[in-house]
Amino acid sequence: MLRLNSNEQGFTLIELLVSITIMAVIGIAFLVFFKSSLFNYLNLQADATNVTEINSQAMRISTVLRGTTGINSAAANDISVYSYFYPSDTYVSLVHYYLQTSGGITKVLADVTPMTANPPIGSLITASEKTYTIIDNYYQPSGSTLFTYLDSGGNALTLPITDLQTIKGMQVNLAAKGANGSNQALNVQVSLRNRKTNL
Repeated sequence: MLRLNSNEQGFTLIELLVSITIMAVIGIAFLVFFKSSLFNYLNLQADATNVTEINSQAMRISTVLRGTTGINSAAANDISVYSYFYPSDTYVSLVHYYLQTSGGITKVLADVTPMTANPPIGSLITASEKTYTIIDNYYQPSGSTLFTYLDSGGNALTLPITDLQTIKGMQVNLAAKGANGSNQALNVQVSLRNRKTNL
């Protein structure tokens, strides 16, 4: 026959409720901390990815513009130049960067028309013109432009530019919207070393 010792007691109902409450508070605090840390990490990772992407895009555009030999037109979000679109190109092409908005999404496109020879000898091969999507979803902060044009002293030129010969450099301005709503801007300045004359 089993006898219970009166000194052997379990937890009382109040002790159990207090223990459960303490465990619940600790669990909720840990969950909130973990969730906050996870979201912060994911936001930082997304911001880093965006910065890497706009840096890659800015370098791609600036590499082409750096090889510019002639400027046809220059506007805030639109430029047409003679340049080498691919490093392996034998002759320059007519490269036209511009913005196109459709369905609320803005893209940076480039129309590339190859030439039979470098200007002024060569002529455009319009049948071989191709359009490339440079940036799929372009974000432009209010008041900013895709291109800024610089004079020989590195000062920004006022648009519209009547004398394209005064353009001695350019700045490619890209941005990404951060996870917290802030803008992450990247500006790459390009010196036009190869430009002899405007064609």
